Amino acid sequence: MVKKTVILVVEDEALIRMNAIETLEDAGFATVEAGSAGDAMKILELRSDIRVVFTDINMPGTFDGMRLARLVRDRWPPIHLVVTSGLALPTAEDIAAIGKFIPKPYRLEHVIATIRELLDGNASPEPAIKAA
Repeated sequence: MVKKTVILVVEDEALIRMNAIETLEDAGFATVEAGSAGDAMKILELRSDIRVVFTDINMPGTFDGMRLARLVRDRWPPIHLVVTSGLALPTAEDIAAIGKFIPKPYRLEHVIATIRELLDGNASPEPAIKAA
């Protein structure tokens, strides 16, 4: 049996989160979900099999998805990061520090392609903002 790559999907909007999870699982990934950055950190502390964090920036709670991405980068550098938002636009410096940014509305096929590029090591060395 082939072990599936585990992706942590962090999104406070339940319908968006469920749609992303369904699409990622259909693409062959295993998923774990969190509705806030705080919940995501708890999951990351308990699991060592997460390879990718796909997170929205704007979320309720004590910190947002951008801070989550920075914490993941500092604490678990091997984990790949894909950050999304329909409201916030990270600076080029933020993107270079955390990974890939995909603006909302996004096509899930684009998210899957970006994740596969990161996992295969084919992502461009300088992360770029990609239009959906």
